[in-house]
Amino acid sequence: MTEYHGSCHCGRIRLALRDTPAERTECNCSICRRTAGLWHYCSPELVTVEGEGTAYRQGDCALDLWHCQTCGCTTHWTPVDPDYPRMGINLRMFEPSMWEGLPTRFVDGASY
Repeated sequence: MTEYHGSCHCGRIRLALRDTPAERTECNCSICRRTAGLWHYCSPELVTVEGEGTAYRQGDCALDLWHCQTCGCTTHWTPVDPDYPRMGINLRMFEPSMWEGLPTRFVDGASY
């Protein structure tokens, strides 16, 4: 299995993804359009996050959106419910060659 490595701009938060994205997701909800997240959703078991970030619990309190305390990059989100089997990784933390050719799925999160 391929492992991809990415990080926030300053490198304080490092991500290792043991999953190959088939698509990238762009959402227009109030937070995603502001952070310019380009998401890959996967099982938390396929991701290693190293470094300390700050969580922002937004909206319906279903997820924590993580960002670097130093450079401010939004790196990933985790569910508040520990039994929820999915998290989101911001593909923009990885080299563009990993994600630029992927098809984009648009999610209308603003309508929820």
